[in-house]
Amino acid sequence: MAMATVKLSSPATGLLAGGRTRRSAPARRATVIRAAAGSYSDELVSTAKSVASPGRGILAIDESNATCGKRLSSIGLDNTEANRQAYRQLLLTTAGLGEYISGAILFEETLYQSTTDGKKFVDCLKDQNIMPGIKVDKGLVPLPGSNNESWCQGLDGLASRCAEYYKQGARFAKWRTVVSIPCGPSALAVKEAAWGLARYASIAQDNGLVPIVEPEILLDGDHGIERTLEVAEKVWSEVFFYLAQNNVLFEGILLKPSMVTPGAEHKEKASPEAIAEHTLTMLRRRVPPAVPGIMFLSGGQSEVEATLNLNAMNQSPNPWHVSFSYARALQNSVLKTWQGRPENVEAAQKALLSRAKANSLAQLGRYTGEGESDEAKKGMFQKGYTY
Repeated sequence: MAMATVKLSSPATGLLAGGRTRRSAPARRATVIRAAAGSYSDELVSTAKSVASPGRGILAIDESNATCGKRLSSIGLDNTEANRQAYRQLLLTTAGLGEYISGAILFEETLYQSTTDGKKFVDCLKDQNIMPGIKVDKGLVPLPGSNNESWCQGLDGLASRCAEYYKQGARFAKWRTVVSIPCGPSALAVKEAAWGLARYASIAQDNGLVPIVEPEILLDGDHGIERTLEVAEKVWSEVFFYLAQNNVLFEGILLKPSMVTPGAEHKEKASPEAIAEHTLTMLRRRVPPAVPGIMFLSGGQSEVEATLNLNAMNQSPNPWHVSFSYARALQNSVLKTWQGRPENVEAAQKALLSRAKANSLAQLGRYTGEGESDEAKKGMFQKGYTY
């Protein structure tokens, strides 16, 4: 009896026994990605790559109205919508910002606001190739059964809110929960933080938003850097376990971790090189290379500290884009320059560009720290800080 023969076609779509089609590795990967994130998968990957682009990072201006009020009161301004709009207009209309900033995280109020000339803030960002993002969590509340720890609320109604934010122009989202080392952290608090982040990430992707995953390990405490490393590894291990359980597409997320530093009240400060070594060790042990971007939070470090530490992490190639998502470490000098006066807007915008450029250089591993002011070197840690 004659032996049957199988005719092979191109390597991309070869035929297997029984007439089944063999797809190429890239084709199989594309199918896996689409299955993981539904109809938005290609867009999620594209958005994440855009935010994680060389020499750029995120400007975080998603402070709640109450927290923004504290910033305004520090320069003698009342916490009114008009003052919040004026400040955010200063930030978002800075010419040339898109050279150094790839995304801006907004508070809900800001997402729907416009400039005094009637141009939507979302359009101001898009004109500079800056992706608009949105804070979607509803803040921290006490976690019953824990050691005076917190959990993050906001899952109820999240899908419908994400859908509306997408329609308004947002393309990524942020959810911040916290872990406290002085409070343990308890296994309950770590699991709650990880599970909440995973559910949020899955819901955000299902509605077209790239989720920023942010379990902030607070600076509070007098512990050493090795203890921070231990806790960070535990937290991120649980986070990725639950992200996988919730079928989150890793290629379509961004991370916003704390740097691995000693507690703010520890007797010895760590050098940028030590912080970089411990932080990158943690990331290599816990974060898959499929994740496109690591966008660090500053967490109360001084403007210069945050930039020096980021620069130290970019002295050799990393599996991911290692960059910044700073709020206070980009805004502190800006606020103090502005002082709420129209005649200071241009100078304040120059201060923003200066800080953004410094962190852009740090992302590229080229920041030197030369010429920085004493003000930029002042720490901004506040014990028990709330966003």
